[in-house]
Amino acid sequence: MPTFWENIIVDGSEMQVYSSLPSGDGEFPAVVIAHPASGVSDFTQSIADKLAESGYVAVAMDLFHRVTPDMVSDGTPRNSYLDDSQIIQDVDATLSWMQSFPSIDSDKIGITGFCMGGRIAWLAAASMDAFKVVIPYYGGNLWVTRGNGANTPFDLANSIECPMLFHFGEIDENPSQDDMRKLDTELTRLGKSHEFYTYPGADHAFMDFEQPNRYNKQASDMSWPRTIEFLDRYLKSQ
Repeated sequence: MPTFWENIIVDGSEMQVYSSLPSGDGEFPAVVIAHPASGVSDFTQSIADKLAESGYVAVAMDLFHRVTPDMVSDGTPRNSYLDDSQIIQDVDATLSWMQSFPSIDSDKIGITGFCMGGRIAWLAAASMDAFKVVIPYYGGNLWVTRGNGANTPFDLANSIECPMLFHFGEIDENPSQDDMRKLDTELTRLGKSHEFYTYPGADHAFMDFEQPNRYNKQASDMSWPRTIEFLDRYLKSQ
């Protein structure tokens, strides 16, 4: 299973992407990965590798490429510098780069994301029509903007034109179960195709083995087959 790093130029800055490819030849469906606050860490790379094992080209963007060491030297978290308009530039540049790959079926691309990346996956699916499926994992802060963003992800819900699978932790506070019900109500009102799952006893970041105080193996093991089945349904069978 080939893996590699590549640099993409976005707005005059080099953005690293980590890619994992299925073995063999041919056009494959693909998935963009929006990472959590830890960046393109071992966890995010493992998600890309697992997707490749299931027959998807997986590409994880480093959304912190504009953040310099000086900007975080005082302990300011990297994600505080994110800007929704720049995030969309990053996703668009990643898509353009992927669509030049002969091994990728550019008509069959989905997006997933974890924690802040779940919010980004929702935002990206609402901002561009290239994605055929969106899978946020415990994406919170859907009612706020970042940087110069004009609209919150929630405000953009009507612009999502692809099916959504959203994974929630039962004891997560952001997104909470109340948040889940509000999202479900809005997507239902708008007639948007969506499936929501809540995992009993699971907290935020329940997939992330790099956070042992939050990692929940049972929830992780339950959610992942659902993710692959959802991707297969919309990216392989159509």
